[in-house]
Formats: sequence, C-alpha cells, structure tokens
Amino acid sequence: MTTESYKMSREFSLERLNKAIQYGFLRDMIHMSEAVHEHGFSDIADEILQRGDVKLVLVAGPSSSGKTTSSKRLALHLRVNRINPVVIEMDNYFLDRDKTPLDENGDYDYETVYALDLDLLNDHLQKLSEGEEVEIPNYNFALGKKEYRGNKIKLKENDIVVMEGIHALNPVLTSGIDDSMKYKLYVAPLSRLKLDWDNDVTTFDNRLLRRMVRDYQFRGISPEGTILRWPKVRAGEQKYIYPYKELADSMFNSSLMYELPLLKCYAEPRLKGITPNSPVYEEAQRILDFLTQITPIIPSDLNAIPPTSIAREFIGGSSLTY
Repeated sequence: MTTESYKMSREFSLERLNKAIQYGFLRDMIHMSEAVHEHGFSDIADEILQRGDVKLVLVAGPSSSGKTTSSKRLALHLRVNRINPVVIEMDNYFLDRDKTPLDENGDYDYETVYALDLDLLNDHLQKLSEGEEVEIPNYNFALGKKEYRGNKIKLKENDIVVMEGIHALNPVLTSGIDDSMKYKLYVAPLSRLKLDWDNDVTTFDNRLLRRMVRDYQFRGISPEGTILRWPKVRAGEQKYIYPYKELADSMFNSSLMYELPLLKCYAEPRLKGITPNSPVYEEAQRILDFLTQITPIIPSDLNAIPPTSIAREFIGGSSLTY
C-alpha cells in the first residue's frame, strides 16, 4: 500500500478510508487534506487581489460549514497579499429585541435577515467604502440591544471589510454597496466519501456531526438538543441560505477526508447516552449505526491536526481567536 492509493477523489470510499487508518496512513491524509485547504484559501486571496476593486468580502454557508475558520484563514492569506482585512461581525447588527420580527409561533425569529438592522449596516458599509469613519455597535445578547463602546473604524488604502454570516450573500444585506466592490464566498463541506458504489456520505450528516460535537464542546448543548433543533436549522437554510448560493463568486469545499473518524471519537460516546424514551432515540440509533462502519482516529494522530484547521472549530485546540 502507498499513500498515493489514498489520494483524495470523488471515488474515495469508506472502505479505503478505514484501511488508511488501519495501515497507518492517516497522518498523510491529514497533511494532504490541510494542504488542499491551504491551496484553496491562497487561490481565493489571489483572486481578490487581482480584482483590485474589492472592498467587502462576504462569507456565507450553512450551519457547521466552517465559515468562521474559513474567514480567519482567508484573512491570513489576504495579509500575505498585503491586504489588511477588517473583520465585522454581523451579529452586532441585530435589531433591538423589541423590534425583532416574530415567527409563525410568536417567537423571536433570529433566522430571518430582517432580524438585522439593515439600514444601519448598509449605512456603515457605504460610509466605510467611501473612506469615512463609523462606530461599530456591540450587541448585548443578554439585554437584547446594541451598545456603543467606542469601537470606531476607518478603512485605509489596503484595508477591506470581511463579514461572515448565514445571510452574507443575500443582496438585501448589502444593497447600498455596488456589486463591483463585493467578493462573495460560499463555504460548505461537500463530502467526497462513498459508503459503497451507490451511496455517498451525505453533507447533512457530516454537518450534523460537526454541530453535535461543537455544541457539546463549547455551547453546553447535548447531542439530543442538537438533533431536536436540526430540522429547524435545515428549514432556515432552505429559506435563507440556499436561494443565494448561486450568487457567490466562488465556492470553498470545507470537508476534510479524515473528519468522520475524528468526529466519531467525540460523538459516539454521547450518542450512546441517549435513552429509548428520548424523542430523538431513533435518529441517534441511525447515526450510531452509520458510525459503526467507521474506524476511529488513533488518539496519537490528533496532534497531527494543525491548530488552524477547520476541524479545530469543532473539537477545540485552535490557535485562532473566535
């Protein structure tokens, strides 16, 4: 066996992935996967540089696609190209809670683009593009309102704004900015792994496992809670994300060939704790049945995952600031 036999391709099968782990080729696969990502971010940064007129980079994608890490990795490559990225967090532009629209159940609808203060955001982006100074708000989620703490920014000659969020490609979000000044990036983990000749690992299961691990590691949410919310997350994606993905200037595939063996180590023990009386027991068993087909990552190989990897957004240990 050689590392070449485990070259990433659309025909890469679960059987070959398991053999790669069993025969000690996982570290090579980790290095290869990360090199592919590095090359992708470099290409996008080069394209932005060549455009010359870009003042706003918009990064969108569905839940657990790795948008945050992708934005930060892209920012590093922009700096290599002598472009200084100024990151603006979209969440700071939520409307005050008393102005937030309600969903069909009478609950606050934070998924809709109209939960954002679009007038203020467009005003700030337009002023920044024209060289003016603006004061960026900080959204206090506990109080449900914007606060101003003196966070003033003004773009210099080589500065561009980088903004990430689920609505980033929706034209309403940046209607005040000329399209020639925008670069739109869509991020999603498009799995290349085949279960067998007829079936692929679905992107939805891949993202669900990512979110399950991240929710438990960093947000205090159990796998049961993640699975319960997943249908609503999917519904929001269909309504607010997928209709605009074709507007992207480029697409970044954030999948990693080694991530299922990695995620199994974190998700499987928690899923086994879901009892038969749980409303998500059947779904948990379906995922567990799927995971039984995957050889877990060898613990000693964990340190081969770089601290800037997208995988670190979900399992922890990143050197990037979130």
